[in-house]
Amino acid sequence: AIPELRTALLERQRAFAQAPGLVADGRDMATAIFPEAQAKIYLTASAESRAERRVKQLQGMGLDVKINDILANIQARDKRDMERTVAPLKPAADAYIIDSSALGIDEVFKLMTSFVDQQLVN
Repeated sequence: AIPELRTALLERQRAFAQAPGLVADGRDMATAIFPEAQAKIYLTASAESRAERRVKQLQGMGLDVKINDILANIQARDKRDMERTVAPLKPAADAYIIDSSALGIDEVFKLMTSFVDQQLVN
């Protein structure tokens, strides 16, 4: 959201790309920070499924939360990130897109590791 801050952090973030490699997680890692990455994955899920997961997580911590509030916050963040001028949220053109809305963590992990393995061979 603050272009000057993003500019100041860019080279610091890129400096983490050293042998033997790294896994970077973030909304602009494959498009702005590491556009030359060997394997790019865009992990997504519907706002509704992310809200359900977050509610379960927070309730598991003993918090009283309402799904409508969580959903509204997720939708607002997505909109803000997708519409920002600098490094908007979007998949890289060459990213492997995984929609985890209806998948469990083990299924997502298998898809991701299989994709990365294929990229390392090529």
